[in-house]
Amino acid sequence: MSLALTVLGTATPHPQPDRACSGYLLAAGDARVWMDAGPGSLANLQRHTRLETLDAIWISHLHVDHSADLLAAFYALAHGGLPAAAPIPVYAPAGLARRIGGFLDRPDMAERLAPHLALHDLYDGHSVTVGGLGLRASAVQHDVEAYGLRAEHDGSVLAFSGDTGPCPALDELAADADLLLCEAESDRWDATLPQGHHTPEDTGALAARARVRQLVVTHVGPTLTPEGATARAAAVFGGRTDCAREGQTYVLG
Repeated sequence: MSLALTVLGTATPHPQPDRACSGYLLAAGDARVWMDAGPGSLANLQRHTRLETLDAIWISHLHVDHSADLLAAFYALAHGGLPAAAPIPVYAPAGLARRIGGFLDRPDMAERLAPHLALHDLYDGHSVTVGGLGLRASAVQHDVEAYGLRAEHDGSVLAFSGDTGPCPALDELAADADLLLCEAESDRWDATLPQGHHTPEDTGALAARARVRQLVVTHVGPTLTPEGATARAAAVFGGRTDCAREGQTYVLG
């Protein structure tokens, strides 16, 4: 089977009717990886696969709109009748257990999570192979520890920005990708603010510099419309550009 991306959620900074926050399903061969776990994405994940049979979960950063459904996933595995045969590996920035434990007021959260979710701290250059699907993380520019992802399977390459401003690490990660899944949250560039997000024009320029075959625009901020942001990115990129929509599947290769 080719590498496939299914969109589970694209909204920011909160879920909306019929639009969950950041979440995606990567599938290659028998491997299934849930990429980002924003609010609402777990429900949509279950339209396509079973939580307890996932091979891994990969989290770009710990902002709520990218990670909050990990709490719901823990409840489903521990209390909801969906026990996994073995703990599901979770690749995420450090501190995930502490955050979940703080929400539940449980200082022993790492021990409580262990039978269900096996936590692995991401770092720049972190690489792992999940069922023939290669995953490589690169540290990117955001206001918290954050990573982009390059996923490879059988010669096909998908690049995911996570949340980030333009940075050399993202250019390298996206180089010659078959599909670039990139945020376009900011309406305009502001020199007085840290560049932790892309404008649509930034997104299109990245796709052009990286020579990607296809650009999929996602995570569009509340001052923009997904359609408008996609059109602006496409005008700069000049190549195939799509607007990410829940339920859409893209097959690479």
